[in-house]
Amino acid sequence: MISTVEKVLFLKSIDLFSQIPGEDLARVAQIAEEIDFEPSDTVISEGEIGDSMYLIVDGRVQVFKGDRLVVELGERECVGEMAILDSEPRSATVKTQSAVRALKIEREDFYDLMNEKLEIAQGIIKVLTRRLRKTTAR
Repeated sequence: MISTVEKVLFLKSIDLFSQIPGEDLARVAQIAEEIDFEPSDTVISEGEIGDSMYLIVDGRVQVFKGDRLVVELGERECVGEMAILDSEPRSATVKTQSAVRALKIEREDFYDLMNEKLEIAQGIIKVLTRRLRKTTAR
């Protein structure tokens, strides 16, 4: 079981939350649920409506678009982050490559936090905008 302090330190090390002050990350840590997956589990299915994101604490996942492997991700990376901001269908399937421990954040809880703390919303928007610029520059 990960303590709240460990969650805060972990969140600070993730790009998506790196610009958010530690005291605000404590609130994020409180809504982040620790969850374990077995090898070959499906974390996210392409086409389903997303309502949460996952931050990988330990282990590796593979991201598929249809049958094509798009990327492999590991510790300190996140999947499903766009679902935090919209209600669109998932754009890819995510399967565990190994045993995975992750922190799950539900959209509704995260929206409540963003309403309380504008800094959290601003930090998320800044990071997602930077990612979009990098992706379109490729």
